[in-house]
Amino acid sequence: MIEPKIVQVEKDYVVVEKPAGILVHPTQAGEKDTLIDFVLKKYKEIKKVGDSPERPGIAHRLDKEASGLLVIARTQKMFEHLKKQFQARTIEKEYLVLVYGKMSKEHGIIDFAIDRGGEGRMVSRPKTNAFSVATAGKVQPGKEAITEYFLEKTIGRFSLLRVKIHTGRTHQIRAHMFAFNHPVVGDTLYLNRKLVKKNQPKLDRLFLHSARLCFDDLAGEKKCFEGGLPEELKEYLQKLERN
Repeated sequence: MIEPKIVQVEKDYVVVEKPAGILVHPTQAGEKDTLIDFVLKKYKEIKKVGDSPERPGIAHRLDKEASGLLVIARTQKMFEHLKKQFQARTIEKEYLVLVYGKMSKEHGIIDFAIDRGGEGRMVSRPKTNAFSVATAGKVQPGKEAITEYFLEKTIGRFSLLRVKIHTGRTHQIRAHMFAFNHPVVGDTLYLNRKLVKKNQPKLDRLFLHSARLCFDDLAGEKKCFEGGLPEELKEYLQKLERN
């Protein structure tokens, strides 16, 4: 296992960079070697923080297959403070994401609702017309979800995006990009097999990295942290550029 990187340590919180392939915390299956296991070895006081013993100090998460920045509370006061910011949608989260296809616009907002599907998937579909008797059976169910994207670079038939999420739904970026016909490269759950070509370099992870995180500390001061792409993702982009 690649060890998580400690980015910043303060008395009330710690910012870490999670590698791809490890869970943030155990599920009901009781997995070992999760991110929180690693953090608890260094900061034992976190064990008493939060609203669940299975997720001490955890106010937000990243998918197992994704990588990047997370803030973990070291005190209950900071945990509640972070939780309120997430609920109020004032925390800034930006991701670097590689998707299939060329974007028709350099900037856009995806606001399809997201609902639970089967086999661990979330479901998102483009919006239909406003509710009426004629569209009663077509209105998309689910919770509000807002994803904003900016085109960073086009590489052949792929697009590197900087993505901001304004809501925190499960698999939000992955489900939205799949519904938008631009699925995330390396995603085996939200996969359009027609887009995977034989000559495409193989990527053994999801190309989704939490690159920027901003929140207010207990003094009300805005704190921002940034992290570049992991080496394996940089190398993958280089392969595509040579391909």
